[in-house]
Amino acid sequence: MPVEFLSDEEASTYGRYTGAPSRAELEKLFFLDDADRKLIAKRRGEDNRLGFALQVTTARFVGRFLPDPLDVPNEVVDYLAAQLGIADASVVKSYAERQQTVFDHQDDIRRAYGLRSFAEAEDEFVAWADARAWNTGDGAKSVFTEGVTWLRGEKVLLPGVTTLARLVARVREQAVERLHQSLYAVLSPRQRAVLEVPEGARTSDLERWRKGPSVPSGKNLEKALKRAQEILGAGLGAVKLPAEVPQRRLVDLARYGMSATATTLRRHGPSRQLATLLATVIYLEGKSVDDCLDLLDLLMTTELIGKAETATDKERARQHPKLARHSATLAAAVEMLLEVTEYGEELSLEQVWESIDAVVPRRELRSAVAAVTGMVPPPEADDDGPMRALLAERIGTVSGFLKTLTEVIEFGATAEAARVLTATKALPRLLDGRKKKVAEADIDTGLVTGSWKRLVHRPGAHGSTVDKNAYTMCVLTQFHRHLRRRDIYSQASARWRDPRAELLAGDAYAAAKGRVLTDLRLPADPATLLAENAMVLHMALGDVSRRVGGESGLSVDDQGRLHVAKLVALPDPASLTDLRKRVAGMLPRVDLPELLLETIGRVKGFEAAFTSVAGGVSKLADFDVSVAACLTSQALNIGYAPVIKPGTAALERARLSHVAQNYLSAETFSAANAPLIDAQAGIGFARQLGGGLVAAIDGMRFVVPVPSIYTRPNRKYFGNKRGLTWLNMINDQGVGLGAKVVTGTVRDSLHMIDVLFRRDGGRRPEVIVTDTGSYSDVVFGLVHLLGMQYRPALADLPDQKGWRIQDADYGPLSRFARGKIDLNKIKRHWDDILRVVVSIYTGKVRAHDVMKMLQRDGNPTQLGEAIAHYGRIFKTLHILTYAVEEPYRRDIKGVRNLQESRHALAGKVFHGRKGEIYQRYYKGMEDQLGALGLVLNCITLWNTFYMDKALDRLRADGYPLLDEDVARLSPFGRKHISVIGTYSFTAPDLGPSGARELRDPDTDDEDD
Repeated sequence: MPVEFLSDEEASTYGRYTGAPSRAELEKLFFLDDADRKLIAKRRGEDNRLGFALQVTTARFVGRFLPDPLDVPNEVVDYLAAQLGIADASVVKSYAERQQTVFDHQDDIRRAYGLRSFAEAEDEFVAWADARAWNTGDGAKSVFTEGVTWLRGEKVLLPGVTTLARLVARVREQAVERLHQSLYAVLSPRQRAVLEVPEGARTSDLERWRKGPSVPSGKNLEKALKRAQEILGAGLGAVKLPAEVPQRRLVDLARYGMSATATTLRRHGPSRQLATLLATVIYLEGKSVDDCLDLLDLLMTTELIGKAETATDKERARQHPKLARHSATLAAAVEMLLEVTEYGEELSLEQVWESIDAVVPRRELRSAVAAVTGMVPPPEADDDGPMRALLAERIGTVSGFLKTLTEVIEFGATAEAARVLTATKALPRLLDGRKKKVAEADIDTGLVTGSWKRLVHRPGAHGSTVDKNAYTMCVLTQFHRHLRRRDIYSQASARWRDPRAELLAGDAYAAAKGRVLTDLRLPADPATLLAENAMVLHMALGDVSRRVGGESGLSVDDQGRLHVAKLVALPDPASLTDLRKRVAGMLPRVDLPELLLETIGRVKGFEAAFTSVAGGVSKLADFDVSVAACLTSQALNIGYAPVIKPGTAALERARLSHVAQNYLSAETFSAANAPLIDAQAGIGFARQLGGGLVAAIDGMRFVVPVPSIYTRPNRKYFGNKRGLTWLNMINDQGVGLGAKVVTGTVRDSLHMIDVLFRRDGGRRPEVIVTDTGSYSDVVFGLVHLLGMQYRPALADLPDQKGWRIQDADYGPLSRFARGKIDLNKIKRHWDDILRVVVSIYTGKVRAHDVMKMLQRDGNPTQLGEAIAHYGRIFKTLHILTYAVEEPYRRDIKGVRNLQESRHALAGKVFHGRKGEIYQRYYKGMEDQLGALGLVLNCITLWNTFYMDKALDRLRADGYPLLDEDVARLSPFGRKHISVIGTYSFTAPDLGPSGARELRDPDTDDEDD
């Protein structure tokens, strides 16, 4: 092995044939054009002509001349001989007898095709490799692989593998050291001391700072603010970094610093040690602010507002019988009053009271009036009065952290929220225990509205006084509302910053705009595009209106609501039933650990994706066994105990812990998913399932029984506990393309587009399918602007409202299409719409933050309304197609059923600890669910591989296979996969075929 980062196999296959080229490769790279033939024709003798052709095409295919020019597959020789009209290809055996002829031909080929030796281009290659290593931080193997591609593209003949590998290793090492030195140089001696363990302490500041809060409480928020204050006070974020240092390298260093212990860091040289420290603390500055604001959001949403609303609802339910009884008493008295006043006679007040007393005694009437007055709020009050009163009683929960919140974290605000931010900054002065009384002059009375007025302004003997507890809660709830919609923000944060400031602008926007608009086929002037869409919508409304009541099954009621018959499950034909049984009976039985080891060995690039946090590849023996054991532990949610095997080095506890901490993370899972996705897409059975361009996005819920600020309550999904949502995307071939961990069960549409743009691999979907609860008009607009079609399921079709552009008569659909799309509003905001789209498409801003920015308390902003109007065009087209085209509805249901099947498989795999996640921090949740997603894709690929072989066997045996039956098979079969019991990590012996033997479907299996 010439250099450690290359395996023996990789070194031995470098710059040579690894087998016969495919037919496509022969036709692409071994076809001799007129120029080739003219050059070859100058050689004397068939052996020289064929040998010359071999050297030309070999240099073209492998990038270099071979030491033995005849060391090529027979298929290549035969293909070239046929083109040259040489009947006996064996004449080429005499070509290498005269070595000087071979060398002379190589010189001729260099001159004719402009090929350069590596020595001529070495300086250029070093400059490229240095820039690559500096900008990306890629490992030596990645730089080596990309370097080969670069040399091929620059028409440079590849050098020996040892020469190139050693050069890459040296250049990369120098680039990394230069990076470390650049960052080390900007640190002062005081800042360098942060890594050291203070005298009398067990841990360094860095180790202490990395531990964020987990339990939502006012006291923990105070601690989180103190932690943020310490980190921000270190001053490392204010250090002026060298302009040439790429942001990506800082992120890589921070990732390493967040997982490595201070002891591990101290083993490195001073430059690497302190460079890592700097990047890590800069990252921690943003994360500490994120933690504080996440905790504040959770505290306000669940502990304060949520509990106050629950208590208010319970009190209302408790008071309801009492209120009903007293209201009936008052109703009886009023009814008598109305009756006696309708006699037409003049009655005295005493006579009126006599009549009322006969029905309701005056004492009971007074009691009823007092009771109803106490339970029913005044006419000017709002429904939130009781809840707000309970909030004011919880001042002790918030008073501690409010004294430092705006001092530790620097907030900004839009013009709309500026008064609220100013009032929040003034709260510490009001909460000062030395200030006994608060007057109206001390507060911003303009913020006190609705039922807060009655709670804040209390009448007193000497005029109105201010209840500072109620005023504090009044301001804090408004601060929280503005923070959630990013009208109040912190630029020091990663998740709570102002998304408007993150949008591309100026030269950066101008540079990206043209390329993105070309890719998405969006014009700078929307007039023609909108006119075309208007015509399509007009024609669709007219067409569907003519199909109402016909064979489509669509009907429209008097209110303009659309009705269509519920889809009835199609009966499985006997051929499909038999095919399913036969394919399932042919799949080999396998334990999950062996399935993982088989997949690791079969998929090129899978094992190599598990790089360390520092970017290096593992040098451990049986590394694949350790990876499979760690994946089994995490994906099955069983911990390490069941997979540990004392005495087996690859399965020792210390070894597994080392591999898990240094090589397994959400980032490496994502990198490993890419080759799985590509491998599955290349299998014939996968192509029969679909084209890979339709994707479904849906959430899977998990209970988290341990305290965490990254969970939320939802009784429907989590009972009396809290939980999270694993929002994941699959394509119509059944493979997972990406996922995102979402706290609680927030509306999926806020995160859906982020999942789309965080794919692990595969082709970008053209059609997106979701459930009913994920869509909105704004989402319709953004998805279509981003070049995809959006097709959510419509469980509530009769409640859907249609939209029109023209003032035309659409017959029975006129009431349905009662909404009017404002094209002028779209045109007025088109430039801003394009800026949002380009910013999302290039990854400059998260779609989740944009969705927050486009809404105000559930209502869209002006820009959001413009995007919504654009989305209503496609929403209406979707509703119309959904209503009249049964195949369209069945396709949507089919891909959603596919995802539900994957979730069922996930439920079987993630069976340990009752399927609950015991992770307190977001990173741990993301890593564990990333492992689950990776294992699900391994199972999907394994099933697809063997199902394809089973189908091939059935075809060969003459079994009548119907394409429509094959397309309805599922790659998520699980009866043949064992996930419970003893876990063996012995790599299977697959023999020369590279695959397990299929079972006989006609043999009874007692385990079935």
